[in-house]
Amino acid sequence: MADEQQQVFQLQRVYLKDASFECPGAPEVFLQEWKPKVNIQINTAARRIGESSEYEVELTVTVTAKDEAEEKTFYLAEVKQAGIFTVKGIEGEELAQLLGAYCPNLLFPYVREVVSDLVAKGSFPQLLLQPINFDALYQQQRQQQAQAQAEAKGETVQ
Repeated sequence: MADEQQQVFQLQRVYLKDASFECPGAPEVFLQEWKPKVNIQINTAARRIGESSEYEVELTVTVTAKDEAEEKTFYLAEVKQAGIFTVKGIEGEELAQLLGAYCPNLLFPYVREVVSDLVAKGSFPQLLLQPINFDALYQQQRQQQAQAQAEAKGETVQ
């Protein structure tokens, strides 16, 4: 009788991998009218740790606040929040979805808190990141990859 491998998914650890906050125009930026243009970039990455069943998933959020003319940067905050996850018995597309969407969803509240704290400690008004649909972002990324592969082969994708 063959042993069926049981599916296992466990969060082992959540940790702050990197955080930085820059306020290049201080102290003059504090004397300006506060009407920022805020740009938020989000990236995820996942990698297997050695030959084990552990994976590191990293969620990176970069927030840039500039004045309306986009000449001066009020602040730049970047946070890399990571987690170690044990994954066994899950393969292929299911594993990719787990690492590309589900794990970033678990990490998001932590990165949201760190970004908010950094901005507040920089003496700027509180910034609360809005919830993000990582499942939709994952599907969009998969579609873009499929389209790029099809274009490389000379096919058209609709």
